[in-house]
Amino acid sequence: MSRAEQPSRRTLLAAAVAAAVASGATPASAAAGGRAHTTDPPAPGRAAPARLVDNRAWTSYADWRGGTAEGTRAVVGARPGLVLAKAVGTTDYTDPHTGRTAAWEYATWTSPVHRLTVPATEAIVSWNARTPDGTWLQVELKATYSDGTRTPWYVMGRWAAGDQDIRRTSVDDQRDGRSTVWTDTLAVDDPASGLRLVSYRLRLTLYRRPGTGASPTVWRLGAMGSDVPDRFTVPASRPGPAEELIVPRYSQEIHKGQYPEYDNGGEAWCSPTSSQMIIEYWGGRLTEEQLAWVDPSYADPQVCHAARHTYDHQYAGCGNWPFNAAYAATFDGLQGVVTRLGSLTDVETLIAAGIPVITSQSFRAEELTGAGYGTAGHLMTVIGFTGDGDVIANDPASPSNEAVRRVYRRREFENIWLRTKRYNASGKVVPGTGGVCYLYFPARSTARRRRALAAVGVR
Repeated sequence: MSRAEQPSRRTLLAAAVAAAVASGATPASAAAGGRAHTTDPPAPGRAAPARLVDNRAWTSYADWRGGTAEGTRAVVGARPGLVLAKAVGTTDYTDPHTGRTAAWEYATWTSPVHRLTVPATEAIVSWNARTPDGTWLQVELKATYSDGTRTPWYVMGRWAAGDQDIRRTSVDDQRDGRSTVWTDTLAVDDPASGLRLVSYRLRLTLYRRPGTGASPTVWRLGAMGSDVPDRFTVPASRPGPAEELIVPRYSQEIHKGQYPEYDNGGEAWCSPTSSQMIIEYWGGRLTEEQLAWVDPSYADPQVCHAARHTYDHQYAGCGNWPFNAAYAATFDGLQGVVTRLGSLTDVETLIAAGIPVITSQSFRAEELTGAGYGTAGHLMTVIGFTGDGDVIANDPASPSNEAVRRVYRRREFENIWLRTKRYNASGKVVPGTGGVCYLYFPARSTARRRRALAAVGVR
């Protein structure tokens, strides 16, 4: 069941408010990374909308060397990263979700100032990291407004891959009277005023238990700034070539009532269920040892694992966008990014390169033909397009794994995903997500995939 919508443009993602109806589609093979058929990429002459999004990520050895390090060190390798080399202090942290207080050594890294190419009303941070037992990290953002004043350092997440040392958490009640952090999104309070975020710095704080040599390793840190105009409808894009990727299918609904401590399964698990589908598409697998904690009577224990390891203990749900991307990147060789795309043409570009897209949308039941439910916030995975340009989606809000593959009308899907305003079932104007999506892709991608990602603003 979806929680109440917050007063920013984003809609919190708990899940569909009603169970989905079964689809009559026949299942496809779930071979990791496979395709049903292949077509050429979209023609280069197709018009692309103006970019409303700025992405900047720090990923290279030169990037990590370019920031301000206090006790951290850049490391080389197949995936250059940042580690805690020498603690610069010790602090006590009281976990608000367990009440436990523990001492932690820490070191910091602060990025150079990044000037946004798109002065933004919102910003979302993503990171990819490994946190061995006894370590965790905090990510902060400090922005400069268009009038030259600055925000405070906002905490955008306290995160660990596991949940034994701290409970991963967003931080509520962060605001300065001009902007507010809503779970995972920093939003200008009154975009109509003309106030924008024009630049920012990111700060990483890496923590470890005192006296140990353990350290987090951060491979990717970045932020997406956007200025998507308020709109109830969006222009229709022209269909491109047909394509369908073969992606594993998992239903969230078969987990209804499982693990109340992780939001009770079922309708609350659209985000981790979608994430797990794409992780396995790229070959990510969990071991029997990793899954040993799951009740053996439950089907698809990997979905339960994904829910536990994306769960935000402050939000009390699995729909924290950066936490899902960070979970995906705990699998060898994967990167995860939260961004916004401009149209289904962008999705076609990615699909043609073999990259599925997890989209966030909200809608009334009558706005998406064939869904059979309405939702205040739901994730599903776009895996391809029909010859008519309609969207082929793995929709986890389905009664069984076999029913997950759906075909949705292009115009309806594009509008419910890209709009920033909509009317709910009570006739009230509420937010839409404005094209938010997760992109998971190999850290060492082919040239074709790199070009596709660059075409949608991600490097």
